[in-house]
Amino acid sequence: MEAVILILGLLFFAFVALGVYAGVKAIGAAKRGVDRTITQARRTVEDTTLRAKSYGQAGVGGELAQLRLALRTSMRATQEALQSGAAEDASLSESLGLFQRLSVHGRELDDELKRLEREPDRATVASLLPGLKQRTARITDSADSLRWAARDRARHFTDGDLDALNAQIDVEAGALRHWTVEPEEPVRRQEEPQGGGRDQGQVQGQGSRQERGPADDVAQAITAPDPRLQTEYPWQKAARPETTN
Repeated sequence: MEAVILILGLLFFAFVALGVYAGVKAIGAAKRGVDRTITQARRTVEDTTLRAKSYGQAGVGGELAQLRLALRTSMRATQEALQSGAAEDASLSESLGLFQRLSVHGRELDDELKRLEREPDRATVASLLPGLKQRTARITDSADSLRWAARDRARHFTDGDLDALNAQIDVEAGALRHWTVEPEEPVRRQEEPQGGGRDQGQVQGQGSRQERGPADDVAQAITAPDPRLQTEYPWQKAARPETTN
């Protein structure tokens, strides 16, 4: 009885622990989902604000907004392309590592541009714009190069698979339309006439007798065949020699 109570108690605690673990995992997943939603919403708001500033605000503020918008758009597009491609192509893992190193410089530049937007000294900010544009162009060019290289690689493999598939389909289509293929040359059967073998044997026999002559025939008639000589077929027996009494 005590063993049954102990087993029931262990099962109860196991179910409780399992429920707590499942609850913690569910709460963590819900929290991560909420964090992603908040991050995406904040990103959308920032992009909309930057787009509005780049089109509606003139001067240094508008140029800074254009630089931030171009930087964020290029980096986000490259990140999505590399992450989605790395799941199918392991060769992109190195490219993804290079992009992560590039992202460090991109975040530093974005933070600097964001601080300069609140800078009251517009003259100083205007003097820094050429260098900021150059840095932005270098980062975005590198990101664009990685992104287009990954896309070209994926397109190359897709085209190769499509070519192989088209070739297989052409072969299968030709096999399905086998009745439309005309033979190159009709097969001709050569039939031998009946009795041709016997006629040919008779002609050869007559020719051999003509070649031997009468003296050979007389010698063959007098000379008896040797019984030790085996004939061509096992069912044919050699002729017995004639005996005189």
